[in-house]
Amino acid sequence: MSASPSVDDRPARLSVGVVGAGRVGVVLAAALAQAGHKVVAVSAVSDASRRRVDELLPGTPVLAPPQVLAAAELALLTVPDDVLPGLVEGLAAAGDIAPGQLLVHTSGRYGVAVLDPATRAGALPLALHPAMTFTGRREDLARLVGACFGVTAPEPLRPIAEALVVEMGSDPQWVEEELRPLYHAALAAGSNHLATLVNESVDLLRRCGVEEPERLLAPLLGASLDNALRAGDAALTGPVARGDAGTVAAHISVLREVSPDTAAAYIAMARLTADRALAAGLLKPEAAVALLDVLAGGSR
Repeated sequence: MSASPSVDDRPARLSVGVVGAGRVGVVLAAALAQAGHKVVAVSAVSDASRRRVDELLPGTPVLAPPQVLAAAELALLTVPDDVLPGLVEGLAAAGDIAPGQLLVHTSGRYGVAVLDPATRAGALPLALHPAMTFTGRREDLARLVGACFGVTAPEPLRPIAEALVVEMGSDPQWVEEELRPLYHAALAAGSNHLATLVNESVDLLRRCGVEEPERLLAPLLGASLDNALRAGDAALTGPVARGDAGTVAAHISVLREVSPDTAAAYIAMARLTADRALAAGLLKPEAAVALLDVLAGGSR
């Protein structure tokens, strides 16, 4: 039997262009190339963007956005959220959108309504948001495998949107148009705030003289994340979930001395934790009284 043809041997199914060669755009384009599509052009302004193109899409022409769209059957608009609406309006007004062209944006905030100017010009709109953090380097391709995308599209285009995600080795998760802001808020709170909380803990441990705070935290935080994803609120532990009001009061007191901003964040998260622990039956109502008094600014 003859060997199966490689990706390089197969004819490309779609010509792909990228407007905005940031960390996300080059990686998704490279993933589509691995699936057999052909990346024909990118737009890149900064030196960092050009380096990413050289690493992940070597030999791909760097062109202006209108030229990228002219060359592509599938155009990725991988630009910041605040830039996206104006970009779409400008491209549509200039007549740069081709009827039947697949136009994909990767914003978590927006669904397909933001692409309406292009849709009126005949484009086929898709919103494919990767629920992943990117470095813009080759290792991101491996991270895409098994990751999820928030997918929004007109119903007739849903199979195309989901197929593109599957081709990149990822899992499509459908999100209704009107729920995109809530979907994105959930991801931002989980991912971005997690990084902030971890780094705050690292800084506080350094104040305690711990030489390798990352080493100390890694097993604990890894286990906490795994438990939370597996068991939900049943994984809650610590002084708030136990109702140890005195311990929480001591935490707040020392944090106010070291960093009032950190103390305020601690109190806000402790209140939310207490509410969830109460609802889950972990925190007893009688223990919650003194705890909530401490969190409200009282003393035990």
